[in-house]
Amino acid sequence: MNTLIIIPAFNEEESIESTVERLISTVPDVDFLIVNDGSTDGTVRICRENGYPYLDLTCNLGLAGAFQAGIKYAYRHNYDCAIQFDADGQHLPEYIPDLQKAIESCDIAIGSRFVNHSKGPSLRMFGSSIIQAAIKLTTGHTIHDPTSGMRAFNKRMIRYLALGLNMGPEPDTVSYLIRATDAVVVEVPVRMSEREAGESYFNWKSSASYMLRMTLSILFIQFFRKRLEGDAA
Repeated sequence: MNTLIIIPAFNEEESIESTVERLISTVPDVDFLIVNDGSTDGTVRICRENGYPYLDLTCNLGLAGAFQAGIKYAYRHNYDCAIQFDADGQHLPEYIPDLQKAIESCDIAIGSRFVNHSKGPSLRMFGSSIIQAAIKLTTGHTIHDPTSGMRAFNKRMIRYLALGLNMGPEPDTVSYLIRATDAVVVEVPVRMSEREAGESYFNWKSSASYMLRMTLSILFIQFFRKRLEGDAA
């Protein structure tokens, strides 16, 4: 399967090299693309020095914008599968073959921490459970780890994500694609590590705002978006 790993990176100079080197040593035959999301540190310099393939966004678009830049690249280069992958070392490349295998028989494969394990008693996990309930209510599907950032998309989904509006790599987009395209979603059990270094897209305030925004979007806003028939326009 012709796969592209998309790595959005914002101020990840302390972790990007170790993340990519581990990726290369684990899955050397899989293509990857770093999307530098307007970093102000040495992220681009490290990419240049090591010869890593990258897109250099001139301003910070946020995770959704950076990912969509990568997904447009995947679409234009006719990849069969695109995998969203963190630059901070949290996602483990050992699970990439499992995601590739899963995507052979589904549209979206999510690397899930909670297929076989329960969520801990934290505010963040409470928010995850609320989003899980909202997706279940609106689609009838249970996604145990809706906020996981380790997701694989097949060619059909790559096209929708590349050509559609407001198609960020978020739980509300996954929920919408289930409803609008009858997308088949499976969860692949994974383990994740702690962030190695660098600057997260989220702090506790933005995380709380994110959980609320996702829940409202899934329950209300996505119903105003039309059902997609056939290929994306």
